[in-house]
Amino acid sequence: MRDAQPPRRESQPLPRAERARQIADTLRQRITSGRYEDGMLPDEHALGQLLGTSRNTIRQALGLLRDEGLITRRRGIGTQIVTARYGHGLDRLTGLAETLVDYGTVANTVRAARLVPHAPKAVTERLQLPDGSEAVYLERLRSLDGRPLSVDSTWLAPDIGRPLLDCDLAHRDVFTLIEETTGTRLGSAEITVHAVTAEPDTARLLHIPAGAALFVIDRLTRLADGRPVDTESLRVRADRFALHTLLHRGAAPPPATPATPAT
Repeated sequence: MRDAQPPRRESQPLPRAERARQIADTLRQRITSGRYEDGMLPDEHALGQLLGTSRNTIRQALGLLRDEGLITRRRGIGTQIVTARYGHGLDRLTGLAETLVDYGTVANTVRAARLVPHAPKAVTERLQLPDGSEAVYLERLRSLDGRPLSVDSTWLAPDIGRPLLDCDLAHRDVFTLIEETTGTRLGSAEITVHAVTAEPDTARLLHIPAGAALFVIDRLTRLADGRPVDTESLRVRADRFALHTLLHRGAAPPPATPATPAT
């Protein structure tokens, strides 16, 4: 049996591959935060001075970002950001279109908008509807400045969804339409984010290769009184999208009190 390797001392230099990954992370954060407004990165020499590393390490880090599809490198032109990732905050309840309006023109291709007589059991359970209840199903392909960004599948409680079928689903956000048609504010949402790969049909709609990375955002949205009315899955291109939030550290919750065994 081989002896375990001793931990690296702080004074020992990192292997170049590990250092390159760290530099790539730093550059990715700078790109997604909008640091390079002209869409161009500084040259290798300037980046090496800025980040305190060699040009070889910078070159390797840029190769990682190129493989991600975040940048392109051309002789005589330099390193160009292919597509800056659009940020979506998780610190307040907003629709994706509400967030993206600052980045360009948002449009939706409505692929489905119908009342389903017998919604799937998983949907009725999530929306707290009776078994076999009807529900409204929407599917939209969302684009930003003409380029596909996400495929959004939405199920709505029937009394909430029926009025939306007569609304402009191609240009309006579902959250806004719900509040307008009900006269009631939305209250909260539960969100889970998964990392998946695109199956062929989704890849075709989003103009990406099959197997490319996607975020799946599962969201259950409630009215202000706590009633669940909207459950949806958003399949979003991971090469064009970033999720961010601001978290505050508060007091840790008290430990659970062990249950007393029955005697």
